[in-house]
Amino acid sequence: MTRLLLGAVLLGNLGVCVAVQGPVMLTPATHVRFDSVDYKNMVRWTPPTNGSSLQYYVQWKIYGEPQWLDVDGCQGIQKHHCDLSVVTSDPREWYYARVHTVSLPSRKSAWALSPRFSPRWDTKISSPVLRVNVTEQGIVVRVKPPRPAVRKMHSSLQYKIYLIHTSGEEKVFEMDCCSDKLTLNELKHKTKCCLQAQTIIPLQAKSSARSSVKCFTTL
Repeated sequence: MTRLLLGAVLLGNLGVCVAVQGPVMLTPATHVRFDSVDYKNMVRWTPPTNGSSLQYYVQWKIYGEPQWLDVDGCQGIQKHHCDLSVVTSDPREWYYARVHTVSLPSRKSAWALSPRFSPRWDTKISSPVLRVNVTEQGIVVRVKPPRPAVRKMHSSLQYKIYLIHTSGEEKVFEMDCCSDKLTLNELKHKTKCCLQAQTIIPLQAKSSARSSVKCFTTL
């Protein structure tokens, strides 16, 4: 009888332990952050260790708003990034994103939150696309942003054109984004030079890196 009572007590205690422990929570994703280039606003995150076969659910909201909204196309995904460009397209707003990790059938993590994000202030600007045409009249330079969204967001967009001589001397020209072309017609014949371009956003004191070098020899 004593052994039966002891067994009942042990089983009772075990039952209490199981009830208290409950389901094990998953480790959440880490380093949730916006990675924005030319207003293509991606959210990226680092998966948990040994995070294979996990699914991720992404939500977003405007700063100051209480409601979180699902991101279409980023529910139950296995990739570690999500494009939020459409829902975060207003440059006047600030945004948050968060990521929820799930392992079927029922394990899930807490939400992992991104820092606050502003498309206008936080996006990085790429180097412009530079095209050079050597003619009898001079060197015709055309520049355009890599994505139309950059020009759409900034009416005051400008470019700097760097003319680089073989001696290392540089001459800088400024060009408005709406200008069709810049013609350099003061170079001597059979002169070898190189060009680079840089995007400038004056109102934000923001600039891109320089473009790749394009070299040419005048006619």
